[in-house]
Amino acid sequence: MRIRVLYHDHCFDGAASAAYFTRFLQGRFHPDAEFLYTGMAHRASQLFEDSLFDGDVNAIVDFKYSANPKLTWWFDHHQSAFLSPEDEAHYRQDSSGKKFLDADFKSCTKYIATIAKEKFGWEAPDLEDLVKWADIVDGAQYANAEEAVELRSAATQLVLVIEGVNGSDTVQQIIRWMGSKTLDEIITEPAIQQVYEPLYRQHRESIDIIERESNDDGAVVFFDLIEAGLEGYSKFIPYYLYPDSLYTVSVLESSFRTKVSVGSNPWANRELKHNLAAICERYGGGGHPRVGAISFSKGAIEEARAAAKEIVAELKT
Repeated sequence: MRIRVLYHDHCFDGAASAAYFTRFLQGRFHPDAEFLYTGMAHRASQLFEDSLFDGDVNAIVDFKYSANPKLTWWFDHHQSAFLSPEDEAHYRQDSSGKKFLDADFKSCTKYIATIAKEKFGWEAPDLEDLVKWADIVDGAQYANAEEAVELRSAATQLVLVIEGVNGSDTVQQIIRWMGSKTLDEIITEPAIQQVYEPLYRQHRESIDIIERESNDDGAVVFFDLIEAGLEGYSKFIPYYLYPDSLYTVSVLESSFRTKVSVGSNPWANRELKHNLAAICERYGGGGHPRVGAISFSKGAIEEARAAAKEIVAELKT
């Protein structure tokens, strides 16, 4: 039996969700199945091609819903879980008992673990540390910005690898290891260290670049990374540099999209009144109430910059 798992690529919670889901299906339903993984990314055109669902069992974890009839399992915890009202209606009518959504969970990994235990009577005590860290990372529940940015733990170092490595092969190897190895064991693997070391140097450089390019007005930190050529960065760097800020808005371009990222300071000393997912949804994006993003076509730089400018103005109110 072939089981295809579509997961949120280059995301610690996405990888951990795929790993926990794999162990769940192995332990509860399909001990001898072959598991295959496909990393999914948010794009300006977010369509699920039929060819993606090529398994005897097909699953999506930590990513948007698909109404494809070949989809067997679905777990998500995002407010912006559906591409269309029709997709949401399709989900609401589902009677399989294998498709789950709860935006109150900080991480999809913990949500899967909870459903596996409460509805299917299965749990994995050896994966408790993985669940704990997925909740910390995706829920921005670090003790402070220093813990997130200075990368002193195996988990935060793996976040850097998963978010920064090119392609999906390394992430999928990490997914397979997550089901049987500790995070400390995974980060010390020679293949992972070979990826981590140059990414860590880039991470340190990105702190300097963001500080140089940032405009902080005391409420919103804005920076445009198009000219700097950075395709990604730790979303906690702005709060590491500007601890009194409330929100961050940035523009950057990757190999397949132009992106506006919108975030809020988990350690803010003032009330956060804006729902960032709702703001991003107006531009075709989405996310969580405290963090969101919008994907534009590659090259749509001025369109992205215009949206970012509007969002900065809104967040100042």
